[in-house]
Amino acid sequence: MDGKIKDLMARVGKIRILTRRLIDDRLAGDYHSSFKGQGVEFDEVRPYVAGDDVRTIDWNVTARAGVPYIKRFTEERELTVIFMVDVSGSLGYGSERATKLETAAELTALLALTAIRNQDKIGLVLFSDRIVKYIPPRKGRDSVMRLVREVLAAADGARGRTDIAAALKFLNGVQKRKAVVFLVSDFFDSGYGRLLTATSRHHDVICAHIADPAESSLPDVGLVELEDPETGELMLVDTSDKAVRDKFAAQARTENEELVRLFRHGGIDTLSVVAGREYIGEVRALFRRRALKR
Repeated sequence: MDGKIKDLMARVGKIRILTRRLIDDRLAGDYHSSFKGQGVEFDEVRPYVAGDDVRTIDWNVTARAGVPYIKRFTEERELTVIFMVDVSGSLGYGSERATKLETAAELTALLALTAIRNQDKIGLVLFSDRIVKYIPPRKGRDSVMRLVREVLAAADGARGRTDIAAALKFLNGVQKRKAVVFLVSDFFDSGYGRLLTATSRHHDVICAHIADPAESSLPDVGLVELEDPETGELMLVDTSDKAVRDKFAAQARTENEELVRLFRHGGIDTLSVVAGREYIGEVRALFRRRALKR
């Protein structure tokens, strides 16, 4: 077996072990209570008892039986869950134990395995400034590992700019029925806000923001050459200059605040994850916030 393929399969296996350990009954229950089904479906008829809503009486059955019967409905639980994962150049960066894209793959595996446990269908859109890969939604545990393989394979060749608007247009073109959409990105892009808000009116969109600690502050390490991973542009920076470090940190705070405002304006749920660090607490908190809103 090719060395790259062996390494990829080993990484997939590691993520499988990690995510299965994290998924327990409590997380699965939180997930189940967090997402609404596509509607309601007929379950059965049963005899009317005092206190039942008279509007649910099935008059045809009542007429045949001579006593009142009501219709019972259950929520149609099956969901379609789409993972839109940014595989642009900036996701290949990581200053700790994992890159942003490796963390995105772990997060995708955790959420996808939880969705499959809930009998939901899962699909994948990998994008940069183009659509890199599209896997239509389907059921089955094998689908999860295929998704993870595709994300990790893309991690080895993460390149190009980020075009979230183009990815959303693609999603809206291929997914007509309402879906739960996890948009996983570092959101190093602009001009997509209006389309994101419009998409969230049709689909249930959750934005998973993957960040790296080094993107919010510069260490004092003297003169360094920095490269923009999406454009290849090089810049010489004197990190020993406190004014430079302060300006960098202030710019990072401003960009993060603008992102928070964008999500809030669109009424979009968010999940903030730091690359290379634990995030299960943030996932549980997201599910619980959503459950309280139902």
